[in-house]
Amino acid sequence: MNAGFTTLCDTAQLSGAPWSREGPRVSLPYGVDVTVPSVARMYDSLLGGRDNYPADRAACDELLEHVPSMRELALNNRQFLRRVVHTLAAEYGIRQFIDHGSGLPTQDNVHEIAQRVDRDSRVVYVDNDPIVRTIGGVLLETNERTAVLQADMRDTDMIFQSEPVARLIDLNEPVAALFVSVLHCLPDSDRPADLVARVARRLPAGSMMVVCQLVSDSAYVRDVVTQLMDEQTQGHWGRVRERQDVADFCAPLELVPPGLVEVSTWRQSGPGDAPAQRSWEWEEFGGVGFVRR
Repeated sequence: MNAGFTTLCDTAQLSGAPWSREGPRVSLPYGVDVTVPSVARMYDSLLGGRDNYPADRAACDELLEHVPSMRELALNNRQFLRRVVHTLAAEYGIRQFIDHGSGLPTQDNVHEIAQRVDRDSRVVYVDNDPIVRTIGGVLLETNERTAVLQADMRDTDMIFQSEPVARLIDLNEPVAALFVSVLHCLPDSDRPADLVARVARRLPAGSMMVVCQLVSDSAYVRDVVTQLMDEQTQGHWGRVRERQDVADFCAPLELVPPGLVEVSTWRQSGPGDAPAQRSWEWEEFGGVGFVRR
């Protein structure tokens, strides 16, 4: 992101800021309760960002007591996003991206990575968190090829009929739809596999999708983290799943090498890549594929 900002909140002056303190001030949207942890703000905290509040940091601290590798996992997941977007743009020629459940802006966002490959790349970020919409909208107001849509990622019809998608996404050309570390926010009752399939049916020939989510071989970890996150976020959580669940989500895709893997191992290409995650607790598991036709 190009602009800097500070958030108006008497309860927090946050450290580790990736942004300059110079620039426009962003007021919190009316009705936002920062005493309830947000998944997006917890992720921001784990990445060393500044757009989080005491409740978010406290929830992260409690989570880290049960799964100490959480911060490592978040950082590796962000590196995966960088690699996968660069690969989609540079190797597969994708110039249009819809990022479902994008979360808060941080360093090296999808549009920045894609536009380094081709400045005409276009990105629509989708998130239902009003803070994401407010901050993202301010930061992107000078980038005419990028937009933030405040919407529930489950509302496929609304997303594809929205003004930002109509303006920026040509559905006659290949599109990359991203579901990076967000499907675990949906409970089974929301049928995340059906969501991926609905989006796949909307995409034109040559389109690709990225799907990954938190998984664990340990029933204890799955149950503890799922219960903790559900309580902390007051129901804005799904569950930690198993690898087979992710494979089921990817049924509409023709996966490209290396297939479904722990994401820190996905196409590592150089000395700048972080070491592959090695933890018994849990992992981010997923892959990339072409939409089957």
